Amino acid sequence: MKPVRVALLGCGTVGSEVVRLLHQQAGDLTARIGAAVEIAGIAVRRLGRDRGDLPVDPALFTTDALGLVKRDDVDVVVEVVGGIEPARTWLVEALRSGKSVVTANKALLAEDGGSLHDAATDGGADLYYEAAVAGAIPLLRPLRESLHGDTITRVTGIVNGTTNFILSSMDATGAGFQEALEEATALGYAEADPTADVEGFDAAAKAAILASLAFHSRVSAADVHREGITEVTAADMASAKAMGCTIKLLCIAARVDDSVSVRVHPAMIPRSHPLASVGDAFNAVFVEAAAAGQLMFYGRGAGGAPTASAVLGDIVAVSRNRLAGVRAASESRYADLPIRPMGEAVTRYHISLDVADRAGVLAAVAGVFAKHDVSIATVRQSGRGDEAVLVIVTHAAPDAALAATVRELQQLDIVRSIASVLRVEGIEAT
Repeated sequence: MKPVRVALLGCGTVGSEVVRLLHQQAGDLTARIGAAVEIAGIAVRRLGRDRGDLPVDPALFTTDALGLVKRDDVDVVVEVVGGIEPARTWLVEALRSGKSVVTANKALLAEDGGSLHDAATDGGADLYYEAAVAGAIPLLRPLRESLHGDTITRVTGIVNGTTNFILSSMDATGAGFQEALEEATALGYAEADPTADVEGFDAAAKAAILASLAFHSRVSAADVHREGITEVTAADMASAKAMGCTIKLLCIAARVDDSVSVRVHPAMIPRSHPLASVGDAFNAVFVEAAAAGQLMFYGRGAGGAPTASAVLGDIVAVSRNRLAGVRAASESRYADLPIRPMGEAVTRYHISLDVADRAGVLAAVAGVFAKHDVSIATVRQSGRGDEAVLVIVTHAAPDAALAATVRELQQLDIVRSIASVLRVEGIEAT
């Protein structure tokens, strides 16, 4: 059988692992696909870079990515460069010309996945992107294929390893955010510029992809309500522990009536929740479906080898399709559900107030909650005098009502400051 020829765009951490795995598993891949997989070329930014013992002919390297994509002897284009442009131009060209595409580019898929899906339809080509979310964890294909006959109602996940390492460290040691971030950087879990991770941009892109697949609607990163973890403090962690909870950066996508709610933010969850025990830099996604019930996907969500494993799985799938003369099912967006504003999301708040220690404080605070029709679940006061702190956990209410409550509390003269506001997920009020 004629070999499947692969153009690899990018040869960094993930790309180099893809090359190694293609070399190490060549015999097995040939048996699984029914034809050998050959590298037609590798597009890189610099030709003279030392790539160690990478098992590849140096003559295969080129700086002309678009030229490589357009070559007639290329069957599959694998993109692990990232970013929006020029990656979008390369992949649209490949798909429109009938070449299958495997990508790990979450940012592009979340910002303009529609243009890639449209190009795939126009060219009759496959578009696979398992590696774009949660690394090696087989997650997107189950959503796109295995659960395609079911109705998914909610997807809740930890999809960023850097923030999960930071929060897990804060929970275990009592450290503050900055101290835990420095540890993550020293161990290689955090980038030199961790903004995309700690401010929630990375998780928001992944949330958009998950919501698009789960709810058969196009969801972009701009549709996702996003908050990072930079404001989470050691005191917040202590409060969570006192409630039998921990704090995680959660990606939450839910179908609510005939709309989709998608958000990323830190939240308290009970330690009995399956996601609470996900530590270190691991990822996990909790899926709830009408017939299948609750499903959990867990594993390493990043790193060269885990991500390359997902890329190779997609290479096998698209290669087998090409040999069989078929293509995978096209994008499913028939539902076309509107995005629900964050203010309409029903959630719960944990609010910590520094208050004056005098009579009538609780009544005044409770009056603000009542004014906005927000029910209080629990109240706890600690300290006296200048150290008085009031901790309130609400029942579920629209986020807009909760936010309005917090804004009005800030105006009370008896409230010196609002120390923290965190959402609470997955725990029943008592």
